[in-house]
Amino acid sequence: MNLSELQSLLNRFDLTPSRKLGQSFLVDANISQWIAAQLHLDPDDCVIEVGPGFGALTEHIAGKCRRYILVEKDGRLAEYLSEKYGPLGVEVVHADATEYDVRPLFREGGVKFIGNLPYSCGNEILRRFLDAPSPVSEAVIMVQKEVASRFTAEPRSKDYGILSLMLQERWAPTHLKTIGPGPFHPRPAVDSSIVRFDRRASDTLPLHSPEVFASTVKQGFSQRRKQLPNNLSVEKDRAAEVLETMGLKTSVRAEELTLNQWVTLSNHLEPHPCSALPPSATELLDVVDEKDEVIGQVARREVHEKKLRHRAVHVFLQNKQGDIYLQLRSLLKDTHGGKWDSSASGHLDPGESYSDCAEREMWEEVWVKPKGDVVRIARLAASEATDQEFIEVFLAEAKGKIRVHGKEVDSGRYFSPEQIEQWIEERPQDFATGFISCFQAWRSEAVSGG
Repeated sequence: MNLSELQSLLNRFDLTPSRKLGQSFLVDANISQWIAAQLHLDPDDCVIEVGPGFGALTEHIAGKCRRYILVEKDGRLAEYLSEKYGPLGVEVVHADATEYDVRPLFREGGVKFIGNLPYSCGNEILRRFLDAPSPVSEAVIMVQKEVASRFTAEPRSKDYGILSLMLQERWAPTHLKTIGPGPFHPRPAVDSSIVRFDRRASDTLPLHSPEVFASTVKQGFSQRRKQLPNNLSVEKDRAAEVLETMGLKTSVRAEELTLNQWVTLSNHLEPHPCSALPPSATELLDVVDEKDEVIGQVARREVHEKKLRHRAVHVFLQNKQGDIYLQLRSLLKDTHGGKWDSSASGHLDPGESYSDCAEREMWEEVWVKPKGDVVRIARLAASEATDQEFIEVFLAEAKGKIRVHGKEVDSGRYFSPEQIEQWIEERPQDFATGFISCFQAWRSEAVSGG
């Protein structure tokens, strides 16, 4: 699309680009094509584009992937995009991207994200789509140059701060190119930068709680000019002691710490309950017979290798809206690593009751106590579908904020039961074996009124 074509469309739809919102349209086809090419599309990809405008990037992607979704806030633009690209199978969603529900996208098994993000709300859009757990596998975005500099900033620079660390904890951002005002209409008063986001490898940082990490970083940068011990929520003497343990001076300021040091600091200040647990493969489990009666104790690894019957619990944490919290299991787990599972789950310790185990697993995996009763809602016999586990399923509400740790859980999110059902139907391979049986048993009880 060139400038003349754009002006004709603006007149047709009686549109005046909003300078207040930083609204500018890309009118250089070569640049548009180059940006689209940075996604490295495959025919089986699902792509979601935010802020497509009149389709500068869209025309270089449409027809080249399995599924293509456009999210456009302006109703007139959404109508135009539907008319032009609908026949090519492109889905147009008239919605505010800052409020878009990303949860159905998990059913795609990885989504590629692209967009020329408006200056006014680009950061909000990125948080919506990239915050962990994210359905996005990679992203290519264009934003104001000054904002892009914050994405890729290094320690001891003026751009380095909360936004840098929040993104870099999960993503590896790469600056690709800076573009001046010339290829846009109207011409913005700033340069734009194109940035690519690839997922950070899970083994590049110490295991930690992402929630505690985020809280620590926000505290540390609350007053940027102050020495770090003055900003943290612990006593200054305690903060100084931790910093000295890390080989840092007590006079250090927030912008001097690397990402790795921020992770280490958060681990020292507020250790997660599961961080000190022994290696799971060595723990002893009760082995049971077909009647769920204990016949001995065997190391966990041997239990799984020989497929011996044993005991476990699954806990569904439900919020006031009726949604269920699902955890994405750590890749370090000896079974079903990287799969989705119940809010909390685990094996009974020798001699432990199912209900006591449910509360313990809630504390160790998601760091919460139950609000009110923990209610047993189903019981499953040991079988191949449950990995030879006798399972009792419990329903509870979390008291306080859920916080996980990379040793056990990568991240988590609330989903509606209907979303989970559809996800299981379309991609059962995304879930840990026992979870599907537990979830279906609960839904059967709920439908029957049990």
